[in-house]
Amino acid sequence: MLLTSTYPGAPFWQRGGHLQSIVPGVFRKVTGVHYQRERIETPDGDFLDLDWLRGPEPRRRLMIVTHGLEASSDAQYCRGTAKIFFEHGWDALAWNCRSCSGEMNRQFRMYHHGDTEDIGAVVDHAIAAGGYEQVVLVGYSMGGNITLKYVGTRGDQLPPQVRAAVAFSAPCDIRAGADVLDRWDNWIYKKRFLAYLEKKVRHKARQFPGRLELAKLKKVRRWYDFDEHFSAPICGFASADEFHAQASAKNFIAGTRVPTLIVSALNDPILTPECFPVDIANDHPFLHLELTSGGGHCGFAGRGGGEYSWAERRAVGFVGLVTG
Repeated sequence: MLLTSTYPGAPFWQRGGHLQSIVPGVFRKVTGVHYQRERIETPDGDFLDLDWLRGPEPRRRLMIVTHGLEASSDAQYCRGTAKIFFEHGWDALAWNCRSCSGEMNRQFRMYHHGDTEDIGAVVDHAIAAGGYEQVVLVGYSMGGNITLKYVGTRGDQLPPQVRAAVAFSAPCDIRAGADVLDRWDNWIYKKRFLAYLEKKVRHKARQFPGRLELAKLKKVRRWYDFDEHFSAPICGFASADEFHAQASAKNFIAGTRVPTLIVSALNDPILTPECFPVDIANDHPFLHLELTSGGGHCGFAGRGGGEYSWAERRAVGFVGLVTG
């Protein structure tokens, strides 16, 4: 169903989607979050680093948050989400995608927008280790897309403990999200992401000699080129087109069977209307789509200040409503 936006608007001086995206991401600091790290092994011989907030007494509810592209559990939106849920009686787990925890992963493949195997491993491990009766999932940007694809592809086969999901600024159409990064006004995001990813590509080339052609880095003009020459082969896809189709959550979210909130800002500079699954959510009993007039990309700073972003308050409010 389509929801009326409850976002009150950004502070008056944050004008436009770019400022509303960049200012919270760069200048916001969430304090008082002291993670406990756990490393788990994956079935293919790799590892994932999990960062926990747990109370002194066992709790039966857990929130799992997934970060965006080239971010980590230390992203301020992850820290803020973990902290607000912890204060509302939930344990919190912020996990790091492969290669994002500060140490390069072992295997050739890293992570990608549609990687549901690793989030599935995290969910299964957390439930088994903590004995949780209720689990909710929250994701931002790429992490939102991963979360949506996970609940959509699992459908009725989700672990019964998983009761709800929330996704903010999710690029549900990966091809459209890639193309918009090529616009001249988005050069700052494209440059930043590609700089980080190029370093990792060079690291993988050293780890696995002969598997990658680094000379193709000079041929990258569009984001599609990077996906064709590097993202797709590293993540096990035959082409960028196959990668985009298999990673895009909008191709799978019709299968969702738990209450799921999708929030995107209409002024998000790196999402397009193709990333807003209006047609799917319109008559879907489990999908709740909220399109805000402002907020930028993963920003959602609220008027009046306060420690938490509007997104973090919205997530804990929605979860409280649908889980009781």
